[in-house]
Amino acid sequence: MRGPATPRLKVAIVAPSLGILGGQAVQANRLLEGWRDDPAVDAWLVPVDPLAPGPLRHLQRMKYVRTAVTQLLYWPVLFGQLRRADVVHVFSASYLSFVLAPWPAVRVAKAMGKPVVLNYHSGEAPDHLQRSALARRTLRAADANIVPSAFLVDVFSCFGIPARAIPNIIDGSRFRFRERRPLSPRLLSTRAFEPHYNVACTLRAFQRVQARWPEATLTLAGAGSGRAALEALAVELGLRHVTFAGAVPPERMPELYAAADIFVQTPDLDNMPLSLLEAYASGTPAVSTAAGGVPAMLRDGVEGLLAPPGDDEAVANAVLRLLAEPDLAGSLARSARAACASYTWEATRDLWLDAYRSVLPRGRTAAAPVPAS
Repeated sequence: MRGPATPRLKVAIVAPSLGILGGQAVQANRLLEGWRDDPAVDAWLVPVDPLAPGPLRHLQRMKYVRTAVTQLLYWPVLFGQLRRADVVHVFSASYLSFVLAPWPAVRVAKAMGKPVVLNYHSGEAPDHLQRSALARRTLRAADANIVPSAFLVDVFSCFGIPARAIPNIIDGSRFRFRERRPLSPRLLSTRAFEPHYNVACTLRAFQRVQARWPEATLTLAGAGSGRAALEALAVELGLRHVTFAGAVPPERMPELYAAADIFVQTPDLDNMPLSLLEAYASGTPAVSTAAGGVPAMLRDGVEGLLAPPGDDEAVANAVLRLLAEPDLAGSLARSARAACASYTWEATRDLWLDAYRSVLPRGRTAAAPVPAS
C-alpha cells in the first residue's frame, strides 16, 4: 500500500502586490506562479499594500494618509495570514520601506513562533545597514537571509550577517529573442527615476550619441521622484526624440524591449536588476555602469559592455561601439541569452525549497523535494 501523501509546505510570501510596480512585486509573482500546483509547496501572497474596504479606498490615493491607512490594515492582515504558515518568506527593500513592511512581518512571525526567510533586494544595502541598527537586528533575527547576488552576500558578511544567494527569476517565455540586424540607434532605459539609478547620466550619454546619430531615439520607461528634473534636463541638453513613457506594467514590458535595439542603464548603486535579464531575454544588447552586483551578471565584453558609474562619456562610447560593430552586438546578445538559463524557475526552484526546509524547527517534516514537473 502507498503511504499518505506528504503534506505541502505552507509558505506565506509577504511582498508588494502587482499594484506596486517594481522588481519585488514581479519577483514575488514569479515565485507564486512557480509554486502554483507544485507538489512540495503551497504558497500565497500576503500583500504589504492591502486594499482598504470600498468606502475607505479613496484614502489610499492621498499622500501620507495612504501610509497611515495601509499600516492600519497591514498589521491585522499579518496576524490573520501568518497563522497557517509553516514558513514566512518576507521580501525586503531598505530605509523607510524596511520599517513599514519587512520589520512588522518579522516581528509578527517571530511572535507566532514562525521561521522567517528574509529576502533582501536593495542595492542600497551598504549604506542602509551602516545607518540602521534596527535593520541589522532584524536581519540577524531571521532564520535565513536570502539575497539575489553575491554582491549582497559580501555586503551582509561585512556586518557579520550570514546570507546566501538565490538569483532573480526571469520568465523568458514572455520575451521574444531576436537579433538586431541592422542595429539601429533606438535606446531604451527602464529604471526608476530615483537618484541612485542616475538616469541623468543616461540622458547625458544620449546627448553624445545623438551628436553622432541625429536620428537616435531614447525611451525612458519609469516613474519616481526625479521625473520633473529629468524632463527639465532633457530640454536643457537640447535632446530630441526622447519619450518619457511613464510607469509601465509588467505585461507591457516585452513590447518595449521588442521595439528597442540597445538597452542602457546607468545606476550608481544596484544589486541584480531584473531589467538586465529582460534585455537579455529580448536580444537587446546591453550597456550598463559597473555598479554594485551588475558586473557579476554582466561581464564586460561577454554579456554586454560596462562603463564606470557616472561616466556618461564612457557610456556613450560603449553605445557608439555597438552601433559601429554589429557583429559584437550580436555576439553579446547571444551570450546574454544563454546566461538567462541560470535565472529561470527551473534553475532556482530547488534552491528555494532547500531554503524553506532549512529553517523548519528540528523534527518538523516538510514536503519532500519532489522534482518540478
